[in-house]
Amino acid sequence: MAEAHTNNHDYHLVDPSPWPFIASMGAFIMALGAIGFMKYAQGTEFVLLGMNLTGWGLFAVGLLIVLYVMFGWWRDTVRESQAGHHTRVVSLHLRYGMLLFIASEVMFFVAWFWAYFDASLFAGEAIQYARVEATGGHWPPAGIETFDPWHLPLLNTLILLCSGTTVTWAHHALLHNDRDGLKWGLTLTVILGVLFTICQAYEYGHAAFGFSGNIYGATFFMATGFHGFHVIVGTIFLAVCLVRAMMGQFTVEKHFGFEAAAWYWHFVDVVWLFLFVSIYIWGAGTPAAH
Repeated sequence: MAEAHTNNHDYHLVDPSPWPFIASMGAFIMALGAIGFMKYAQGTEFVLLGMNLTGWGLFAVGLLIVLYVMFGWWRDTVRESQAGHHTRVVSLHLRYGMLLFIASEVMFFVAWFWAYFDASLFAGEAIQYARVEATGGHWPPAGIETFDPWHLPLLNTLILLCSGTTVTWAHHALLHNDRDGLKWGLTLTVILGVLFTICQAYEYGHAAFGFSGNIYGATFFMATGFHGFHVIVGTIFLAVCLVRAMMGQFTVEKHFGFEAAAWYWHFVDVVWLFLFVSIYIWGAGTPAAH
């Protein structure tokens, strides 16, 4: 009987798990809550099966469910690794999964960049008469006071570039079994990530333009705001890795969780460099297209 349970292959067949079902329910509840909030913003009610679902409450419930699933599912994945189930083939497929996720994120930001460049490069295109009315035929639109790229945006750029060096330091320290270097590198990276978020919140609070009512504000806040969200996610990702590093869960041979966080963080850094150059520097005074 013992031979019947012997694993003679490099793959891991996971045990039955409730997480996919619970995650789908949480996402569905979040979607209903988002619909209710958007209806509320339009001054109408969202009634389903006799229940008024207007407001943030339902969305918050769905978000809590999703966060719980994220914690539980990744906890189980870590336990599988510690139990020796992450063989060479399984680890390779985890890397493929992370790379595909980052590729999907790249396309996500391509959409925001596309919207921004389409609006800015063709601000005076005659066929886009509605856009010409909104922009005045030039970019940035009339009445928009843009940020000086050489003040707070430059500071945020330096902060993220420094965080990229500290997370690389942490990775190299782990590869050389330098536990203190790993912990200090991750600690500094998390601190820099939090500092970036604080600076961006300060910047948003002092913006001379809003999200709605103008195409510049819409494209600016969508692109930089989603990047800021990714910084928060990456900071949490690295903070979890810091806790795991303090618990001694990473070894020289097995540390994919940290590698995935580092890849994600470098992706966030690169996206910000594109945002800084295109939106803050170049976009602050792009001549109208003729």
